[in-house]
Amino acid sequence: MTGSPGRILVVDDVEANRDLLIRRLQKLGLEAEAAAGGAEALAMVAGGGFDVVLLDIMMPGMDGYEVLSRLKADEALRHLPVIMISAVEELGSVVRCIELGAEDYLPKPFNPVILKARVSASLDKKRLRDRERLYAASLERELEIGHEIQKGFLPEALPALDGWDLAARFAPARQVAGDFYDAFAVAGGLTMLVVADVCGKGVGAALYMALFRSLIRAAATGAEGDPDRILACAARTTNDYIATVHERSSMFATAFLGIVDPGSGEFAYVNCGHDEPVLAAGGAVRARLAPTGPALGLMPGSAFRVAREAIAPGEGLLVFTDGVTEARGAGGFFGEGRLLEVPHGHSAGEWLGAVVDAVREHAAGFEPSDDITLVALRRR
Repeated sequence: MTGSPGRILVVDDVEANRDLLIRRLQKLGLEAEAAAGGAEALAMVAGGGFDVVLLDIMMPGMDGYEVLSRLKADEALRHLPVIMISAVEELGSVVRCIELGAEDYLPKPFNPVILKARVSASLDKKRLRDRERLYAASLERELEIGHEIQKGFLPEALPALDGWDLAARFAPARQVAGDFYDAFAVAGGLTMLVVADVCGKGVGAALYMALFRSLIRAAATGAEGDPDRILACAARTTNDYIATVHERSSMFATAFLGIVDPGSGEFAYVNCGHDEPVLAAGGAVRARLAPTGPALGLMPGSAFRVAREAIAPGEGLLVFTDGVTEARGAGGFFGEGRLLEVPHGHSAGEWLGAVVDAVREHAAGFEPSDDITLVALRRR
């Protein structure tokens, strides 16, 4: 035997069989306990601590089939190895038990060499599964920590703009995400909005999400001048840093950066290869804000043109990532056409709520394949 001693439960209604197996298991250096029937066995297993169960098939009351079925139906016990005890003429029953999830079988009369081989193999598998489950649990915990840390990169509260509604929705497909949004004050008492989608998924995209977000915010808040200068500085600084310092990683992000003047309604923006935001009013789309430069991080020295729109009272802006349009459902992708048909509502929050509801209805029963991020800005 390798590893620490195992704890074995012997389940057999024949006392002589139980005693014989327990003595032989103890000679192998294993701990062994016995149950005289199925109900007693289930109660003992529920108490925990067993590594392998030796289970007789033919028992009065609750037989081996039912005990095995109940063990495999219990999420907490289904990985516990079960070795069926059977006579040679019961091989057909053994096949049925293997199909139900039994690990192996032990023929009667009991052969010490076969007993050792069957139990040793099952113990080795149990230890391997335990290590795998422990690793998976630790990995899950690390991802939970990453999720909590990543939440700190998103704004706790959105800025309050006099005469405007501002709302956001964020739904990561996994514990950590490559999408992010931001909203913060810049020079001149203006407010900057950012929505970005880092390429890839999982931990790698999440790490770069933090880097892109920090670079954009640091460059924008440190820049002086008019919105055009601030936006150009944020885009160029972030792009050149990623494209030069992290060139070998081939990471990039599509991003939409905008600065709104709450008083005049002037809206300056840079669209870095991002999905075209929607400018709408009166239930109709007035404009789409097309890309004005490439994705951030593709090539150093890239040019980013600043464009402008005037957002009139009653008009709203919707910025989204491709997790919205590419949400999978029974009919394929959600698509831009369906997004543009969503009612705009009377506030930014209602608009986003309607979009989220429509996407959920479309994708019902399907696992999310990408992060979903939405930001809406409406002038009252």
